[in-house]
Amino acid sequence: MARPDPVPASGVAARALIRTAAARGGGTVLETMRSDPPLTLRRTGPERVHLVSTGAGPLGGDRLALDVDVAAGTSLEVRSVGATLVLPGAVPGHSVMVVRARVAEGAALRFSPEPTVLAAGCDHRLVVRLSLAPGATVFWREEIVFGRHGERPGRCHTRIDVTVAGRPLLRQDLLVGDAAVDGSPAVYGDARCVGSTLLAGPAFAPPAPGDGKDERAAALGDGWAALPLAGPGALASAVAEDAVRLRERLERAEDAALHMAV
Repeated sequence: MARPDPVPASGVAARALIRTAAARGGGTVLETMRSDPPLTLRRTGPERVHLVSTGAGPLGGDRLALDVDVAAGTSLEVRSVGATLVLPGAVPGHSVMVVRARVAEGAALRFSPEPTVLAAGCDHRLVVRLSLAPGATVFWREEIVFGRHGERPGRCHTRIDVTVAGRPLLRQDLLVGDAAVDGSPAVYGDARCVGSTLLAGPAFAPPAPGDGKDERAAALGDGWAALPLAGPGALASAVAEDAVRLRERLERAEDAALHMAV
């Protein structure tokens, strides 16, 4: 008796959701936390949630999504338990992680997961869509490590789109895993890690024309930079040879960006 044709393998499709609400008398309530393995959420504080990976990957073919809604007047911190290791999979095609965050008037979001490590052979897309109300405050950090020790990285294309009241604040693309780009002294040079942090909110509003205040200036250091944006925000960026040095440099850039606040 002939065996039936095998069912084609497919990647994982998963979606997780975090939604806050204002508590009576003030404060924050974690109104909704919906997990979908491998995206598993754990409450670790009154206003803090950790992402816990309950499966390998992302793997090739996976389609993962995280939605974050921060209600007016509330605060939320999102972290992760450990680094995310992106791996090639048995399924042809790239993996995708989409993060959508909406931060309402007077709300604050801090998003600072541990680094994403690009294992050899992976092909990953990371898409961030961040929508801020005019009075929202955000700290959004991303760190990428180019492969495990001693291996070349897989391929990764990241895209972040940030709007404030519907107007663009930041559009940024990063490509890792292209030999023509990675080794260029104008891009990563001999660095093995790259990171960036967006700091946005009313405190970063640019000076109004003619108000007599000095225009905000960029700050530069060894392997890091802090750049004012044409809007209520600043961008800290860093490159380094390892994850420890990257965090050190990125924190220096973040401190410099904070000094740009009004």
